[in-house]
Amino acid sequence: MELPRIIFAGTPDFALASLQALVAAGHVPCAVLTQPDRPAGRGKQLTASPVKKFAEAEGMPVLQPATLRDDDEVATLADLEPDVMIVAAYGLILPQAVLDVPRAGCLNVHASLLPRWRGAAPIQAAILAGDAQTGVCLMQMEAGLDTGPVFACAPVDIGAHESAGRLHDRLAAAGGELLVTHLDDILAGGLEARPQDDALATYAPKVRPADAQLDWQLDAAELERMVRAYNPAPGAWFMAGDERTKCWEARRVAGDATPGTVLAAGADGVVVACGQGALRLETLQRPGKRAVTAAEYAGQIDFSGRRL
Repeated sequence: MELPRIIFAGTPDFALASLQALVAAGHVPCAVLTQPDRPAGRGKQLTASPVKKFAEAEGMPVLQPATLRDDDEVATLADLEPDVMIVAAYGLILPQAVLDVPRAGCLNVHASLLPRWRGAAPIQAAILAGDAQTGVCLMQMEAGLDTGPVFACAPVDIGAHESAGRLHDRLAAAGGELLVTHLDDILAGGLEARPQDDALATYAPKVRPADAQLDWQLDAAELERMVRAYNPAPGAWFMAGDERTKCWEARRVAGDATPGTVLAAGADGVVVACGQGALRLETLQRPGKRAVTAAEYAGQIDFSGRRL
């Protein structure tokens, strides 16, 4: 049996898991699309994406167009005569001309149980909403944002204290497994995609740094979810005087005082009163410093009588 010709499109670590799963299953793409190299780190050196690094190490051709709306770029993809394009966290919009190139269209590995949490940040959105479960889906792509019919899904429970980073890694692995499990059936026409119910759709917009600011007027349970959802990026933060301090781990606890009041600061953490309950900050990071335990942080800053 002749193997399908696959173009893979993806950029970050989430996409890398699917690409690695394909290669391990013997489905080596004929080309890999990924975002152009970006400045990264303190030196702002141009850095290749995780997908590019792996693809080049495996000897796969890599394409890095800045846009897919150029006719020449579409022609380049068409010349590859792909049976399918597999897309995972690519980062560029695929116009209809590109969606029409592969014989079997374009498949997307999406990190939610569609139609819940369409959009750019489904992992963060699921944690912020307090969802007990999320998952990954294989979707037939169409012009709308994550609106296409779904071939298969795999549910993943969300741990009570799980960060977005930890959940991301588990979903990435689940996405790769789901992809290789069903790809052959999809291409053979043995698996039918089910339309999404648009009435049940929710949207997960791109996360901005401003979204991660902790507002002590909010319920402590909501703030705890924010800390988890924004770990590792962009990092939940608050102002301690003139310092923007990041909080990487926190737990809600009992407490009642004016929101923002520091109720305790010691070996067990920095406890801050919230709109309802209190939040015990456990791992903190001052600007330009390493992350430390709250006990170490409390030893650096005098919290007596403080209100954040």
